[in-house]
Amino acid sequence: MEELAAEAGVSTSLIYYHFNDRAGILRRTLEFISDRAGRYTTERDADAPPLEPREELEQTLLLELQEDPGVRENSTAWGELRASAVFEPDLREELAKATLEWVHETAELLAQVRPMAPAVAHTASAERLTALLEGLSIRWLSGSLPLKHARELLAEAIEVELTRLGALSLLRSGPRRAGCPSGPWVPPMPPGGRARSDPAVRTSRRDGRCRARRSSRCGRRPHRRAGSS
Repeated sequence: MEELAAEAGVSTSLIYYHFNDRAGILRRTLEFISDRAGRYTTERDADAPPLEPREELEQTLLLELQEDPGVRENSTAWGELRASAVFEPDLREELAKATLEWVHETAELLAQVRPMAPAVAHTASAERLTALLEGLSIRWLSGSLPLKHARELLAEAIEVELTRLGALSLLRSGPRRAGCPSGPWVPPMPPGGRARSDPAVRTSRRDGRCRARRSSRCGRRPHRRAGSS
């Protein structure tokens, strides 16, 4: 507290008056970092059209890696707090809360892009992306990684996570029969019987093609037998 007061050029009592203790300083610092990050990752022209969910996700993450004094200062402060928490346990609780809030915000953006994926998958993807972003930011700030390459790596990771979530969405909605991508799911036919889950569709045991009984559910006309008029 004394060092902070000396750096700010004010009395120690004034620091205690505004922040109460060291935890209060940390809490306010994290709030400041989060608020400023929210501004520089979401600010857009007033007349600009709204972003698509994927564009909003990419902008929110990728703008954490840009050549801007405010971004550099924010990322440096976050990295210093993270490193200090390794040796100072009293910093960990507030830092963990801020990290969890960041993960949840990222998970919400992922859910807007892939709403059919399970919530636990959104959270896991958000944890991976935010952890990667922190590591890339440290390497960029320390001169170990060019900014352009850091952004490329993050963009590739976003693509990987969205592909993963897309695959999970398909699993949740059920597998589709080959040749009938838009039709309902037809479960495997039991030996010696017919699938009965959907009366509007039956599946050929010979080649798996969709045939309509009363209406075309696959966007195709019912097949005619050879020689029929």
